[in-house]
Amino acid sequence: MSLEDNRRQYDYGKLTRGSLSASPFEQFSLWMQQAIDANVQDPTAMSVATVSAEGKPWQRMVLLKDFDEGGFIFYTNLGSRKAQDIEGNAQVSLHFPWLQLDRQVIVGGRAERLPAAQVEKYFLSRPKDSQLAAWASKQSSPISSRQTLETQFSQVKAQFAEGDIPLPEFWGGFRVVPEEIEFWQGGENRLHDRFCFKHDKAGWNIARLSP
Repeated sequence: MSLEDNRRQYDYGKLTRGSLSASPFEQFSLWMQQAIDANVQDPTAMSVATVSAEGKPWQRMVLLKDFDEGGFIFYTNLGSRKAQDIEGNAQVSLHFPWLQLDRQVIVGGRAERLPAAQVEKYFLSRPKDSQLAAWASKQSSPISSRQTLETQFSQVKAQFAEGDIPLPEFWGGFRVVPEEIEFWQGGENRLHDRFCFKHDKAGWNIARLSP
């Protein structure tokens, strides 16, 4: 199998300085809505890249659950590899791959733990089976088989058969407070449009980057 000739032309559209919003959050909101309207599969899916205290990078896909000018929010098991990495090194990167639109957004910033009340409010809004799955899975820990996981799920389902399912003490959320956000629009002949917003005391500075 040869991958060298596996390529296509990027010709969906262009991104100009004049069409770019002065706010990266407004620009992100616009692109997110356009991804949803275009029926992009899993438009809220993003890669979360972390680096451990030992300097080892890792990535995984999670779902964005909210965003505003304060940052980008996701939830996870606090015993997971991503959460443990963040505990030792709070600098993370998010990547939204909207390939159907020849677009991607990259966010770099610092992850902060969400308040317990906010985490609980979201947890209780999840489907019941998703709540049970959070209890059943010790995320990122070794497991002997799929059957073991399904058995654990059945056990917690019986345990919480009646009433509300409480928030696990090992489950939480993070807000990624951005320091830079890049918007990438694929262009013909690999002449892509890239604009990077960087934050300083004066606000957001915008620079066009060479592709």
